[in-house]
Amino acid sequence: MPKKRSGGGLSPTQQAAKFLGVSVLAGAVLAGIALPAVGALGLAAKGSVESFDELPANMKTPPLSQRTTILDADGGQIATVYSRDRTVVPLKDISPYMQKAIVAIEDSRFYQHGAVDLKGVLRALNKNAQTGGVSEGASTLTQQYVKNVFIEEAGDDPTKVAQATQQTIGRKIRELKYAIQVEKELGKKKILENYLNITFFGQQAYGVEAAAQRYFSKSAKDLTVEQAALLAGIVQSPSRYDPVNDEAEATKRRNTVLQRMAAVGDISRAQAADAMKAPLGLKVSKPKNGCITAVKGAGFFCDYVREVFLTDPVFGKTKERRAKIWNQGGLTIRTTMDPQSQKAAQRSIKDHVYKSDEVATAASIVQPGTGKILAMGQSRPYGFKKNETQINLSVDQSMGGGMGYQPGSTFKPIVAAAALEDGMPANKVYSSPYQMAYPSPVSACDGKRWVNDPNSPAKLQNENSSEVGPYDMREATAKSVNTYYVQMISDIGICPVTTMAKKMGVVRADGDKMPQVPSIALGTQEMSPLTMANAYATFASRGMHCTPVAIESVSRRVGDKTSSLEVPKSTCSRAMSENTADTINTLLKGVVEDGTGKKAGLGSRPSAGKTGTTDERYAAWFVGYTPNMAGAVWVGDPAHKRKMVGITIGGRSYGKVFGGEVPGPIWGDMMSGALEGKPVEDFNTVHIPDSKPRDRGDGDGDGGRDDGGNGDNDGDDGFIGGLVGGNNGGGGDEPTPSFSIPEGFIRGQGNGGNGNGGRFG
Repeated sequence: MPKKRSGGGLSPTQQAAKFLGVSVLAGAVLAGIALPAVGALGLAAKGSVESFDELPANMKTPPLSQRTTILDADGGQIATVYSRDRTVVPLKDISPYMQKAIVAIEDSRFYQHGAVDLKGVLRALNKNAQTGGVSEGASTLTQQYVKNVFIEEAGDDPTKVAQATQQTIGRKIRELKYAIQVEKELGKKKILENYLNITFFGQQAYGVEAAAQRYFSKSAKDLTVEQAALLAGIVQSPSRYDPVNDEAEATKRRNTVLQRMAAVGDISRAQAADAMKAPLGLKVSKPKNGCITAVKGAGFFCDYVREVFLTDPVFGKTKERRAKIWNQGGLTIRTTMDPQSQKAAQRSIKDHVYKSDEVATAASIVQPGTGKILAMGQSRPYGFKKNETQINLSVDQSMGGGMGYQPGSTFKPIVAAAALEDGMPANKVYSSPYQMAYPSPVSACDGKRWVNDPNSPAKLQNENSSEVGPYDMREATAKSVNTYYVQMISDIGICPVTTMAKKMGVVRADGDKMPQVPSIALGTQEMSPLTMANAYATFASRGMHCTPVAIESVSRRVGDKTSSLEVPKSTCSRAMSENTADTINTLLKGVVEDGTGKKAGLGSRPSAGKTGTTDERYAAWFVGYTPNMAGAVWVGDPAHKRKMVGITIGGRSYGKVFGGEVPGPIWGDMMSGALEGKPVEDFNTVHIPDSKPRDRGDGDGDGGRDDGGNGDNDGDDGFIGGLVGGNNGGGGDEPTPSFSIPEGFIRGQGNGGNGNGGRFG
């Protein structure tokens, strides 16, 4: 048992409790509990004073949860999200009719009594004694406000909500004490303002502003007398008096409120009579909550913003703290989404891939040099119906996405960048046979080596048997020659490639580590479109990688105060030298202009990119960029079951899907729309010496490799002997400052070799 307060005299709270000697009985009435007659009052009251005094002196008032508004980069609204649809407004922005109506029907003596209306309590006791039950309560508006604070503090926790609303004497005593405190600290007008902002009006509307918008599509300050009476009547039982579902019952309740307003002198009887004849005049606005309501197809971008807020420590050290801030709402989040780019992405997606197709597409656009995500869209809309999904196909699993998709040959430029950084010349020649076993051993990180199984060696081949080397880097990149890139990674080792990928922000979509196997050169590790778009933005920004960001600013409103929150910043770091990036840009620039990526071309605007098609054609890609935008488009079956062979996509039939044939045009249309009106910029390119081979017949082996090697990896020394690069063997043509790739060279394949049979030795 708690100890009694020591010292002489009664505390103010004890005096209040003693004065309200019937407080426990009143609490029972209000809670709907019938106590025995007055004989039990003395003992009950004695206990109540003790418990009353032991309660904390100050009631914790949590910030009212409100709607959060998510905006695009231009300030246009994307969506509103909330756990409580509420917009807090000051009393001056609430119709005087609304203020009078709620007081008249809920607590007509509000301005005459204190925190507890003793006269009302006695009246309720008398009425309930006459009826033999509990037909009337006596909670003041202040007490109701306190109760709503308890409910608000409970949030969505069902246990806490039950505790906040339990029909017990203990809760009523606590409510009484806090009501006294609130009356003393806030005053009548502030209590009324707070009450009107916290109260539930049904139809997911919390607070009078949300209610006015929900039922009448207008602001609370513009409510008429009959509209105010309707809303005031709902409060007692939002389900029973719901005007949307029971107009007759709601009308009766509205008229009761109007009669009460006339009885207390707030309006004349003539006004009340006229208002009672008026129809309800509903103009219902449906609740618009969550990313499913997002405009411009930005539901997944909206969802990504939510994931960023809930996972980034900048918004709170713990998951619980971040979730609490998000659920309380009142946030205005300005994002990086460019409405022009988002519109272009969704339009292109809709034109090329139907939501009912067997496969889907997802696309992302990133701004080089800043990491800003400009657009994010997909063919299967955000939702719960058929051909809809809540999985964001553009992002990693940890951010609401799936397991990712093999990027195929779009990964090869990352391998090339690692090789160039390692000192390999851009005109490097490899034998590049049509078929070969994975070279072995291949160095990996931490001094380890990958070793092919000699008894059952893992093998790979090029897309077509006509693809037989030797090739230099320029032609091998243009033709997407698998064997060239596997020879390249075996030459430089696996670790430089995984290190380069990490520097460029390239990680597996499922969060697992990149394996130390040579098959990664062929794009066998699952990535997300956002990851690939951001990686290619590194090339566009001449080697500077910036982590992706979706949020520009966040302001938070609590009560009548607004503050700014810190937001995640993009971290930029150099992933490669400018010369390496410029070399990759030179290698890839011609692909969308003259190669098989021509369908993705942007006309006179310089662009670069790479196609990719994975093993068994489960996925096809186009990842490309200009100096001021980088974008990635993926097409495939998210479940990895439907091969894109003999398939109809967007109403068009395809025998086999290639990266340049389906994703390429999506990318081209998307980027054309996104870049319309934007400055036309060109790349910094470099001179890549020509590497045309000399006659093959002498087989003398000198000059075949820039490091003095004398043969290719299949042991045919004479095959590569004497094949020299423009500057390495003395037999090449005069170098030219630029080059043109013939149409048909890029096939965007990548057979998805997985290096089975390999081991570390």
